[in-house]
Amino acid sequence: MNNALKYSQILIFFTMVLILFQPLKAQESPRPDSIAIDIPAVIVENSKVQIGIALYKDQHLMHKNASTLPVNINGESYELQFTDGQSGFTKTFKTKENLKISCCDQVVERSVKPVPLWMSIIPPLIAILFALLFKEVFSALILGIFSGTLIISIHQGFGFFKGVFQAFLRLIDTYVISALNTPDHIAIIVFSMLIGGMVGIIRKNGGMRGVVEVLSRKATSSRSGQLMTWVMGFAVFFDDYANTLVVGNTMRNLIDKLRISREKLAYIVDSTAAPVASIAFITTWIGAELSYINNGIETIGLDTNPYAVFFASIKYSFYPIMALIFVFFVIMTRREYGPMYNVELKSRQSPEIEEGSQVYENPKSPGFNALIPVLVIVFGTLAGLLYSGWDASLWNNPNMGFGTKLSQTIGQADSFKALLWSSFAAVIVAIILTISQKLMNLRKTIEAMVGGFQTMLNAILILTFAWALAQLTEDLHTAAFISQIMDNLSVSPYFIPALSFLFSALIAFSTGSSWGTMAIMYPLILPSSWLIFMNNGLDHATSMMLFNNVVSTVIAGSVLGDHCSPISDTTILSSLASGSDHIQHVRTQMPYVLTVGVVAVLLGTIPAAYGVPVYLCYAIGIGILFLILRVFGKKLPVTKL
Repeated sequence: MNNALKYSQILIFFTMVLILFQPLKAQESPRPDSIAIDIPAVIVENSKVQIGIALYKDQHLMHKNASTLPVNINGESYELQFTDGQSGFTKTFKTKENLKISCCDQVVERSVKPVPLWMSIIPPLIAILFALLFKEVFSALILGIFSGTLIISIHQGFGFFKGVFQAFLRLIDTYVISALNTPDHIAIIVFSMLIGGMVGIIRKNGGMRGVVEVLSRKATSSRSGQLMTWVMGFAVFFDDYANTLVVGNTMRNLIDKLRISREKLAYIVDSTAAPVASIAFITTWIGAELSYINNGIETIGLDTNPYAVFFASIKYSFYPIMALIFVFFVIMTRREYGPMYNVELKSRQSPEIEEGSQVYENPKSPGFNALIPVLVIVFGTLAGLLYSGWDASLWNNPNMGFGTKLSQTIGQADSFKALLWSSFAAVIVAIILTISQKLMNLRKTIEAMVGGFQTMLNAILILTFAWALAQLTEDLHTAAFISQIMDNLSVSPYFIPALSFLFSALIAFSTGSSWGTMAIMYPLILPSSWLIFMNNGLDHATSMMLFNNVVSTVIAGSVLGDHCSPISDTTILSSLASGSDHIQHVRTQMPYVLTVGVVAVLLGTIPAAYGVPVYLCYAIGIGILFLILRVFGKKLPVTKL
C-alpha cells in the first residue's frame, strides 16, 4: 500500500512539473487562403495512414456541401471529394520523404520520417526485460512506454534532448490519459475497486473468518486447501477477471493459515481463470471469439457457422486443458520444482502466518456474511449477462437448442455492465448485512469499504501503465512486425497450427493482452492458413481439421503468452488478488507454464495436425506431464490446521 501511494505521489508530482514547464504555444490562425494537412502523430513504415486535407477561405473552412477538386500529391494528380472544405486520402510511407500537396493554387509541404517497423518491438522488450531483471514492474512499464514515445519523438524531427522532453510529455498526456479514457478500462477499474470494497467489508465484519472456519472443516491440509481453490476456479468459469479477483481474495486467508505461499495461490488462480474462460461456451469471451471466427469463415467463404467451428476446435485446445490438469497433478502429488519449490518450502517451514493476514474486526461473525456477497457476484454476473444479452426472438426460435440460445445470449451481452452491476450489488448487500446485524456501525462499514478501495490502488496503477504500453505497441504496429516474420516463413501446412500457437504466445507475451492477440491473429491467420491448405492441395476434410486446430491454437497461445507476461492484466490481477509479489508470481509460474506449453505443442498440436487421434494425444501428453512431476518434482511436507 505504501509503495502504491509513493508511486502515485511521484507520478502526480512529475505530471505537475511537466505541465508547468511545458512551453506555451501561440495559437496559430490559418492564413486567409490556405491549405492545411493533418498527419497522424505516429507513422510506421509500410503501414497505411490517413492524411486529412482542409481548405481555408478567409481564415474559415470552405463551406461547400460537397465538391470534387483536383489535388496534386507529390507530382501525381487525384480527384478528391471535399465536404465542407475537408477531405483525405491514404498513403504508405516506406522511407523518409517530403509530402507536397497543392490544391486551389495553394501548396503545403511537410517532411515525414516513418518509424522503422523493427523498432516497434523495443518498448515491450524493454518493459519485460526490466521487469524480470529488477523485479519491479512500475519502473519497467514506465521505461517501456518512455522508450516508445522517445522513438516517436525523434522520428518526428525533434533532437535527442528535446525528444526526451517531448517523450515524457507524451507518456502522460497521450498514453496514460488514453488508457484511462476507455470505457472498458474504466469499467475494469470500477469493478476492481468494488470487489476490493466488498472484500474490505467482509474482512472487517468477520465474515471472511467465518468462511475460513467453514472451509477449514473440509480443507484441513495444504493439499485440500489448494484443491478447494482449484475447484472454485471452475465454479467462477464465466469471466477471467471475476475469477481471479473473487477466488484470490476469498481463499487468501485460508491459504495463509495452511502455510501455503501466496505465489502458489496466484499460480492456481491464474492457471484456472483464463484456461476455463477460454474453452467454456458460456463466458464473457465467447462473443469476441465467435465474432473473430465468423469474420474468418466469411472471408474464405466456408459453408459453416462460428458455433460449429468453435465447438469443433475445443478438442484441440491442448494447452488450456492440460494446464488445468497439470495444476491438479501438482496439488495431488505435492511435488514442486523450480522457483516454486523454494517459496513453497519456505512457506511450509514458516511457523508464523504472514503478519496482518488474519486481522478481523469481529471474530464471531458467521460465514454467510462473506458467502452471500460472493454469491451475489457470481449469480448476479450471470443474471446481468442474460439481461443485457436477452433477445426474445432468439428464445422463441424452435429450431435452436437451449445450449445454443444460452451461448448466443451471453455472447452478445455486455460483460462489463454485468460485472459492474453484480459487484455494486455485492457491496450494497455486504453493507446491509453488516449494519443489520450491528457488526459495525455505518461509519466503520464505509471506512472498511474505502480501505478496500485503497488496497486496489496498486493494481489500478499497474493496469493503467500496462494499458498505456498496449496502446503504444498498437500505434507502433508491434504485432505487424511479428506477423510479418510469420508471413515470410515457408513451412508445411501441417505446422501452421503450431506456428499460430507460437506467434500468438509471442504477441500475447509482448503486448500482455490475450484478447488483443486474438483480435490481431484471427484476421491474419484464418484466411492465410486456409489459403495455404488450398494451395497445397489438401482435401476439404483435412483442411477443416487443420482449420479447427488453428482456431484453438490462437486462443491457447494467447493464454500461454498472457500467463508468461509480467505486463498482462490478468496476471497482474492474479498476483494482486492473491497478495503475491507480482514479479515473484511470474517467476514461479513460468516454468510450469512453459512445461505444459512445450508438451501441448509437441505431443498435442503437431501430432493432431498429422492425424493422430486427439484422445491419444491427450493420453500421452497428460502421462508425460505426470512423469515430469514425478522425476523433477520434489515432495513437500503436508501442513494441517
